Amino acid sequence: MISTKGRYALRIMIDLAEHRNGGFIPMKEVAARQEISLKYIERIMPVLTKNNLVKGLHGKGGGYQLTREPDEYTVLEVLQAAEGDLAPVSCLGQNAEPCPRAGECRTLPMWKEYYDTIRSFFEGRTIADLMASSPADNYVI
Repeated sequence: MISTKGRYALRIMIDLAEHRNGGFIPMKEVAARQEISLKYIERIMPVLTKNNLVKGLHGKGGGYQLTREPDEYTVLEVLQAAEGDLAPVSCLGQNAEPCPRAGECRTLPMWKEYYDTIRSFFEGRTIADLMASSPADNYVI
């Protein structure tokens, strides 16, 4: 499951892309537009900065801006920055110890296929794609 942190990271990235004008965008503006608490945004921005997805400037005229064009960011890289590894089971996670049962595990191929599908799905979408999509007016669960 993608947490609030991952979903908000995507919304922040889209907002920065939509409002870029060559300058730095204050997070209080993003918080107001996205209806996300500034405190929560302040917890997300360090991981986006650490992963070189955005750069920040402190002080007057400060804020954040994208480091690349929106079509150069995949949804996967933003989610991985915010969420960490998206592996559905621990044995497929980054730096996982080899599982002693891997050779006889009947479910491992299914989990690997699922993980590959998730990564492929998110790798195939960019921030620019999300900017171009319209909100789901009639989305019903």
